[in-house]
Parts: sequence; C-alpha cells; structure tokens
Amino acid sequence: MYLSGNVCYTVVCSLVQSCVVQRCVIRCSENAAKCNAISVLCIWISDKKESDKMKTIDDDIRSGNFKQIYLLYGTEAYLKKQYKDKLKNAMAAPDDNMNFTTFEGKNINPKEVIDLAETLPFFADRRVILIEDSGFFKSSCEDLAEYLTQVAPATHFIFVEEEVDKRSKMYKTVKNNGKIVECSAQSEELLTRWILTRLKKEGKNITGSVMQLFLSRTGTDMGNIDRELEKLICYALDRDVITAEDVMAVTTEQTTNKIFEMVNAIAEHNQRKALDLYYDLLTLKEPPMRIMFLITRQFQILLNVRDMAGRGMDNQSIAKNAGIPPFAVKRNISQAKGFTMAQLKRALYDGADLEESVKTGRMNDQMAVELFIMKYSRSEK
Repeated sequence: MYLSGNVCYTVVCSLVQSCVVQRCVIRCSENAAKCNAISVLCIWISDKKESDKMKTIDDDIRSGNFKQIYLLYGTEAYLKKQYKDKLKNAMAAPDDNMNFTTFEGKNINPKEVIDLAETLPFFADRRVILIEDSGFFKSSCEDLAEYLTQVAPATHFIFVEEEVDKRSKMYKTVKNNGKIVECSAQSEELLTRWILTRLKKEGKNITGSVMQLFLSRTGTDMGNIDRELEKLICYALDRDVITAEDVMAVTTEQTTNKIFEMVNAIAEHNQRKALDLYYDLLTLKEPPMRIMFLITRQFQILLNVRDMAGRGMDNQSIAKNAGIPPFAVKRNISQAKGFTMAQLKRALYDGADLEESVKTGRMNDQMAVELFIMKYSRSEK
C-alpha cells in the first residue's frame, strides 16, 4: 500500500519484467490507517513503448527463439546489465568459456570478432559474442556491419553501448537483422512503481512523502536505487511501514543532489548556504575539481534548458536533448530563471578558466571552487 495525502494506492498486480503495473486508486479518509473506500478508480499505468521492447526479449528467452543480434543501449546502466545478464544466462551455459566470449573497449579488432563468429560452437547449440562499449555504433565499422547481414547460423551477438548514432551502418544493420532496446533514464512515475513492486514483495509500505524523500536522496539511477532500497529494507526488517527517519538514517545522498542544491543556493544569492554545501562535500572527501566539473555541468544544463524552453520546445524534447529525466525539466527551468543567459555563459567560461589555473599551478583547487561560488552567489545590489 502506498499512501499519498488522502489517496491510498494499492498495487493490485505487477508484471515486473515489462514494467507494467495496474493500480487501484482508493479515495480515503484523512486517517489513512482507517481507509474507508469512497470510490475506486482502476487505471493502467504503463510506458507501452518501453515495456513492449523489454517484453519481446523476455518472450525470446521464454520461447528459446533468439535473434542473432541484440543491441542494448542508453544511459540506464542497471537496465542494460539486467537484460545483458538475462540474455547471456539464457543463451550460454554457465562457465562455458569455449562458446561465450566477451570483447570490451574501443580497441576491439573487428576482423578478430568476425573470425571468431565464423568458428563453429564446441559441443553446444550456439556461440555467443558479447561486445561492450566498443564505439562501433558511433564510428565507421564497415566490415563488421557488412558481416552482420549474413551472420553464421549458430552465432549470436549481444552489443551493449551507451551511445549510438542511428544514422550509422551498424545501427541500421542491427535494426534490420536483429533487435534493439533503448535503456534510457526512467521517469519518476516508473521508478516509483518499480520501487513499490519491490517493497510489496518484502511486505513493506511507504507514504507518498517518504517516497519523494527517498528519491530526492538516491537520484534516478536504478542501480543506486537498488542498493539503497536493499539497505532500507534490511534496516526496517521488523516493521511494515518505512518512515522518513529510516530513509535519513541509512540512505546516502548523491553528490549530484547536493550540487543541484548548491546551484539553487547560488541562483537565490544565498552565499552562506552555497558555501556550506560545498564544505559538506569536501568533508565527504569529494575532490574540489570534481565538484567544479559537476557545478559547470549543471550550468551547462541550465543554459541548454533555458535556450530550448525559450524556443518553445516541449518537456520531452528538452529532456532528451539536455540529457536529463523528463520529470527534472520543470525544476531545471525554474532554476535557470535565477540567471540571465549572459550569466550562464559567463559561468561556463569562468569555470574553464579556473580549471586551467588549477592545472597550471596558479591557484589552489579548493580556493578556485570557492571563488566561483562566491562570485555567482554574491547578492545583487
């Protein structure tokens, strides 16, 4: 049960593999513990486009009818790993080093891959080749792209990449001859449903406000959420309801969240708060130049978001182009309003200049970040 204000959400059923959850929304009295249903509205909430793609892989695994080429790509590393492992475990026997081979990195020799692909499997039905972070879908890889149009019958490829160029010959070849799944950052709604499903399996309940607190501390990375959720479930082992105190006690706030708060304080010209957040990060052993990088990256996001919003682009397009989750667009637009376009551009130049000063030994790294924060959080007279 998921309580939010006067609305009580109960997960009725969940298809975990396809990320589809059916929920009943029950309007309740103010005392949620004495939930008197006034009306029930059953709604399907699903990201059909994403779930259909995932479901087809699950269907392939269940049926044993595998495509010869799979491409998993996108920024959500947790989803890529989940489906990479699913495919690997379904297609290759455990510890079968004769018929399962992994290539990783930008220096893979396509000819070596093709030679291996042409080798018959050794006392097995198939040969599986896993290729990760190769860059083949961003650069020209004509030989391998050509080979993938006529792969040896017993050979199967799994490609795992962060970025792809959909205009590339490799991408078009896999699209025509295999299956492609984009593993992108999930919306807050999908993450909430995923967390609810996990908690339900453990017999745990959580209120809407505590869920928001949890996500505000963990961020949207599913791998991090998974780790923090395990800690939370273990901590509240003997209790049914997870509280805000539980979340604050065991979860670790992400650096990127503190960076957002810091830039927010800078935008509000709250210099004391901005500096306190900076000192907090230093206490947590965050290197000053990593902090500087994350601050300037946030300013770059704000510049891009403000520019796109000014040109009338919708939130989905802004999110995709800025590289942020769709639900984060509104708060970034709000934050961007604390600066002029000229200030955002100037901040990026100053960030680069300060980094150069540190690299050349003309300035201490901790002092460089402090000067940047003080300059842009200074109260306007």
